[in-house]
Amino acid sequence: MTSRVSPKVAVSVVYVAAMFMTILDSTIVNVALPTIGRDFGVPATTVASISIYFLVSLAVFITASGWLGDRFGGKRVLLAAIAVFTAASALCGAAQSLTQLDIFRVLQGAGGGLMAPVGLAMLFRVFPPAERVRASSILTVPTTLAPALGPILGGLLVTELSWRWVFYVNVPLGVLALAFGAVFLDGSNALRPGPFDATGFVLAGAGLGLLMYGVSEGPIRHWSSPVVLVTIAAGTILLAVLMAVEWRKRLPLIDLRLLGNRLFRSSNAVIVLSSASFIGTLYVVSLFLQDGRGLSALDSGLSIFPEALGVMAGAQLASRVIYPVLGPRRNIAFGELGVAASIGLMTLVGAQTSLWWLRLLMFCLGVAQGQVFVPAQAAAFATISPEATGRASTVFNVIRQLGSATGVAVFTTVIVAVGATSTEAGQVTPNLAAYHLAFLLAAGIAVAGAVVALSIHDADAAATMVRRRGRKVAPGGPIAAVGAATEPGR
Repeated sequence: MTSRVSPKVAVSVVYVAAMFMTILDSTIVNVALPTIGRDFGVPATTVASISIYFLVSLAVFITASGWLGDRFGGKRVLLAAIAVFTAASALCGAAQSLTQLDIFRVLQGAGGGLMAPVGLAMLFRVFPPAERVRASSILTVPTTLAPALGPILGGLLVTELSWRWVFYVNVPLGVLALAFGAVFLDGSNALRPGPFDATGFVLAGAGLGLLMYGVSEGPIRHWSSPVVLVTIAAGTILLAVLMAVEWRKRLPLIDLRLLGNRLFRSSNAVIVLSSASFIGTLYVVSLFLQDGRGLSALDSGLSIFPEALGVMAGAQLASRVIYPVLGPRRNIAFGELGVAASIGLMTLVGAQTSLWWLRLLMFCLGVAQGQVFVPAQAAAFATISPEATGRASTVFNVIRQLGSATGVAVFTTVIVAVGATSTEAGQVTPNLAAYHLAFLLAAGIAVAGAVVALSIHDADAAATMVRRRGRKVAPGGPIAAVGAATEPGR
């Protein structure tokens, strides 16, 4: 029965479903927070813990994902993570108090933290370097459709049913992914990663958890708050200790030596900046439309949705046309400049500007972002050996998660610092200048990403620069027949 579905299709289906659930959950829950607060009778600032605890748990369990996937096999760990996430989603929907909901969100984060790195490692193990761009274009489905769909679906569920359905919606998708994966996934990829690095897990989990908590609480409590300052300082110190300890180990949990690979290092530097500008912008646009323009959550989501269509179109453009010809260096640089231009033009959207102008910019933003996500993910793993793919996926996902959280925190801080409202003639009105400044900062970060992209060497990623007809483009030279894959760990 399993022969009817190729390993590439099987891994792609389960991974896309897993990532779609995780990313959708992050955006759909935000829409429901005010309703949850009213239902439990707690202040709006208190329910922020629902999102913060999830992000902290996600960061903690990402660190162990690579070792677990290598030790027990990707199929077992991925399906176990989906099962935990699905069960936790059902428990969140049935929660009778904020405390219960917070606990179940931690459990949800544990499942989500394992899904992304393990699934990504499985994906890049079944796709050879010559097909990595194709694999990366698959990744754009959950990473771009889910953030745009979240506010739309969340608004419908909260309005028409109940906030509990923003969690229950994960259950059928999780059950289907489990059933499909149990039948079609190949479970014979367990490796021998060595003993579990407990010291590294404690240092990484505590350091990332504290840092993520501090960064998430900063815009809420203010950055001068002792709680924020202490948690960020403690997290930074623990991560510094982690680097010193892990660097000396032969088989570390967090293999920082992988950053010695210049292509992996440069691609990760692009990803952290790109995640900060792109994910942060999606968050700011949602606030801008709802708080600044007075739209409902549903109407806001519909205006953001063109971004998802743009990314999917841009991903196909990158993988089929641009990447094989230009290579990752110029493809990413041009993409980041397009992102910067799209976000920068959002500063011209005022209180009376037609929303179709913003929707067009969101589509353009998506097309440009497709030129960043696809090449960066394909290039990042181009010279990583199959044995190191699990550890590399852990590092990649930790960096991406930190970039996303930092972008949201920084842009929210800018809006709070400037003031989301202003008083004119004794009447409180939205202060759109605060959102415009956040857009400018996001555009600046995207420009920085373009500069960093110039440090990428196309020759390092030559094995991934393959045309669909099986011919690859040699950087700076004529088209040549596809040769052997890049040496592992080169």
